[in-house]
Amino acid sequence: MVSVGIIGLPNVGKSTIFNALSENAKAESSNYPFCTIEPNVSIVEIPDERLTKLAEIEKSEKVVPAAIKFVDIAGLVKGASKGEGLGNKFLSHIKEVDAIAHVVRFFEDSNITHVSGKIEPAEDIKIINMELILADLEQVDKAIVRAEKGVKSGDKEDIKKLEILKILKSNLEREMPIRDVKDINEEDLNLIKDIQLITRKPIFYIANISEEQANKSSEDLGLSSDSIIISAKIESELKELSEEEREEYLNSIDVCDMKSHELPLQKIIKKGYEILDLISYLTAGPKEARAWTVKKGAKAPQAAGVIHGDFEKKFIAVEVVPYEKFIENSGWVGAKEKGLVKTEGKEYEVKDGDVVIFKHG
Repeated sequence: MVSVGIIGLPNVGKSTIFNALSENAKAESSNYPFCTIEPNVSIVEIPDERLTKLAEIEKSEKVVPAAIKFVDIAGLVKGASKGEGLGNKFLSHIKEVDAIAHVVRFFEDSNITHVSGKIEPAEDIKIINMELILADLEQVDKAIVRAEKGVKSGDKEDIKKLEILKILKSNLEREMPIRDVKDINEEDLNLIKDIQLITRKPIFYIANISEEQANKSSEDLGLSSDSIIISAKIESELKELSEEEREEYLNSIDVCDMKSHELPLQKIIKKGYEILDLISYLTAGPKEARAWTVKKGAKAPQAAGVIHGDFEKKFIAVEVVPYEKFIENSGWVGAKEKGLVKTEGKEYEVKDGDVVIFKHG
């Protein structure tokens, strides 16, 4: 299962957001640095309304959404790459996740201290990014030493690795994260994947705002347009209320666009899914309606292997119909009668929303 690590400075609201993401998550959230030491983990379902409709049509006994793992990682501080604030331990936790959600504090609250004593989101972002870059630079320097030994013995793979590492070192020294380096392709990076470089991981930002900032846009806050804006305080309070109480509360704080108050949380979950270039294909029958996770561009046998390894090994074909056509024609029977179900082979590229049945030996 893919995972997203929630990171940021101490006391920015990481654990509050983590708790809001899942009813089962119980991360400690307190007003002191490093209240989270071991990472908290929660498995969160990907919101997918398509499954409900599939289940209605096929009279499925249950609905099984795709899921993603969120990991609440302790707050990093300036100097983490050199071990400050138990930094080395925390950085190792970041290495283990597939993507990063960076929580940035925008809210003012005299009862919750800020490690630098003032709210400066741009500076906070810079501190975290720099620590991750410095951590990667240290790993690259060590890898260069190892590769140079192999080059002396004429190892061709080490010669290529050294070339790649020197390009990365040059860019990291210019404070450029690896994900932004244009001179290196995915194949090159896979050659050195054992190094577990942090700034190679995809990243998105979560702005944790106050009630008063609830109508701010990402542009107002100086963040990229795909950043998620959320008030962790509002969301955590809403989770404790009934539907009627939620509406009253939202009206009382005069936040009109927060009536769809679940949207920020859903955006975080979906963004974690999207940033890893994942899609969902669907299966539906009397037993269950289910979403399965694959990388965008996956071929049919690979997708079948997600259900069971034997399905990939003994793959014969896949019957497939787009979700919209499946719904419009009331399921498998109607879609087949209209000739909308196509039989595809090993080279078929599975698309998001494909409803499928795999044929295997």
